[in-house]
Amino acid sequence: MKTYSLDQIKSALEGVDLMPLIEEGFVAYSDGRSVVPPVGELVFKNPPGDVHIKYGYIQGDEYYCIKIASGFYNNEKLGLPGGSGMMLLFRQQTGESVCVLHDEAYLTDIRTAVAGAISAKLLAPDNVSAIGVIGTGVQARLQVEHLNGVVACKEVAVWGRTPEKVALYESDMTSKGYTVTVCDSPAIVAQRSNLIVTTTPATEPLLSANDISPGTHITAMGSDTHNKRELDGAILASADLVVADSIPQCRERGEIAWCLREGSVSEIDLVELGNVISGKVPGRTSSGQITVADLTGVAVQDIQIATVVYKSLDN
Repeated sequence: MKTYSLDQIKSALEGVDLMPLIEEGFVAYSDGRSVVPPVGELVFKNPPGDVHIKYGYIQGDEYYCIKIASGFYNNEKLGLPGGSGMMLLFRQQTGESVCVLHDEAYLTDIRTAVAGAISAKLLAPDNVSAIGVIGTGVQARLQVEHLNGVVACKEVAVWGRTPEKVALYESDMTSKGYTVTVCDSPAIVAQRSNLIVTTTPATEPLLSANDISPGTHITAMGSDTHNKRELDGAILASADLVVADSIPQCRERGEIAWCLREGSVSEIDLVELGNVISGKVPGRTSSGQITVADLTGVAVQDIQIATVVYKSLDN
């Protein structure tokens, strides 16, 4: 069994167009051509953090994948990255271990950003006036960067809890060609934007329905455990289209889970991302619609990205 380092993994991804591969994974999932058990999860309170174990396979593929990824939110104070982890690849036909991709959560970060770009391609308005970003971490950067080529907008409105992190975010994104406006609240971000990405580990809603203008798309990706929440339920209740990356997963975690428990959204109102990609269900159909994509992270994303990395490295 081979073990590959982060540097090797990054090199293997250079020049690879991940969007169609991740789209294929979502379509396979929604078509019932994959096996994805419930997420394994460890949640820590002191210090705060969580570990996700996601695993599964796409029928007829060569490999299956087991992914372990962690996020510990006080690591920065220790001079350590917030995320860590690895992906393990095995042969479907024999169960033989193929490789360890010691990606330190990098592949999880990238496949998550790609899912955000896919959501925007299908659901964002044609004319994006500004990209609103709630949060200042890794995903706050990657989600915006992966919108390049999907939307033409280079205007970013950002809010974060910590002024120092906001200033660093502004500096980083400005150096990459974006015009960044720092906002005093999430509500002001929403006022300035019609494509919003929420990227925080918040446990209380940061945006309310009154903050959201007609024609806005929201990609909510921070709420990936049972206790995290970034959106008030009234946002989803009033949305014209609510898209889940995985309806079974979103019954248990993410923004949709909160709304299902509260009764503000019914499962019959939900559509799955893979079915929008395949065209079985329409995405945005008019400029005034409010749309929400709830991204909790599905194992088919890990399968697709791990497979392409291994095939590149093994050549």
